[in-house]
Amino acid sequence: MLSAFYPYRGGIAQFGAQLYRALENEHEVRAYTFKRQYPGLLFPGKTQFVSEGDPADEIPANRLLDSVGPWTFAKTARKIATQQPDVVISQYWMTFFAPSFARVHRKLKSTKRVSILHNVIPHEKRFFDKKANQMFLKQNDGFIVMSDKVLNDLLSLKPDAKYLRMDHPVYDQFGEKIARETALDRLGLAPDKKYLLFFGFIRDYKGLDVLLKSLLQVDSDVHLIVAGEVYGDFQKYDQLLDEHQLRDRVHCFTDYIPDEKVTDFFSAADACVLPYKSATQSGITAIAGHFEVPMIITDVGGLKESIQDGVNGLVVDKPEPELVAKSVNRFYQEQLKEHLSRGMKAWREEHSWENFASELVRFIESL
Repeated sequence: MLSAFYPYRGGIAQFGAQLYRALENEHEVRAYTFKRQYPGLLFPGKTQFVSEGDPADEIPANRLLDSVGPWTFAKTARKIATQQPDVVISQYWMTFFAPSFARVHRKLKSTKRVSILHNVIPHEKRFFDKKANQMFLKQNDGFIVMSDKVLNDLLSLKPDAKYLRMDHPVYDQFGEKIARETALDRLGLAPDKKYLLFFGFIRDYKGLDVLLKSLLQVDSDVHLIVAGEVYGDFQKYDQLLDEHQLRDRVHCFTDYIPDEKVTDFFSAADACVLPYKSATQSGITAIAGHFEVPMIITDVGGLKESIQDGVNGLVVDKPEPELVAKSVNRFYQEQLKEHLSRGMKAWREEHSWENFASELVRFIESL
């Protein structure tokens, strides 16, 4: 497996760790990762690495690949080749990594090469995206996609691609849900309010500004928890909080959320809101599924493929404040929390890592 792994943090590393553990039950698995993932100047967050004390799964990965060090590309491929693997499984989520991953794959032509595509056409587009994608995609024998949006993007660039379409498995490394009162106490929040959750890295395309504006049309006892590290500038959100006098209703936790803290936020929330302006699929859905927390999502990208309106969440037609507010009001006025939570529980039971790994292996064997 070639991916972000420990000591790197974030959803890609977590996905890789979960899949590694599921595969190693029946197969011999070797992990390879970056010795430098991003140059410091290009990384928008505070750190790329797991913090001390964060109980991340310490996958024993070989740190060989430098994303901007061409001298490491062939070296990484040679090291992988010495193991004579049946297949190399890579995770691909950003065109920035296309040159390094493409070169490694090209040197491994005698081995099956399968990539799990989290994104193909990025949310935040760059001039080199199309050529970078074409460079990487042609060095693969098969692909795993987890939304119709990513599938369509793949086929638009590689119409003859061999692929398997599967849903994102449920992240289950965060422990069990705890009592709402306990979670609120840990977060320092009052127990007599209703709480929505916006969770994950804060980036422009995720629509936090839309969600903040929607609060103006929602009962004042509905509060919002914002939990996630800021990628970029938080200034425009600060301006909205001050302009609309929302400071008392919006509770910001804008540091990276380590795994052991995740349960506090999802246990405190009535629903998790994804007011995204664009999307492929989201790992946040997989976390909410684990905690059986209903979701309110916008109908963009592949989000709707996991969330069914009125079954395990609510679907908003467009990322507009008025429409998001309408769904939030419906959620509380119709008292949908318990009903939608049961729907999330059923969805959780269908999306295990073991099932995902088994389907992946069957697909590889068919190539």
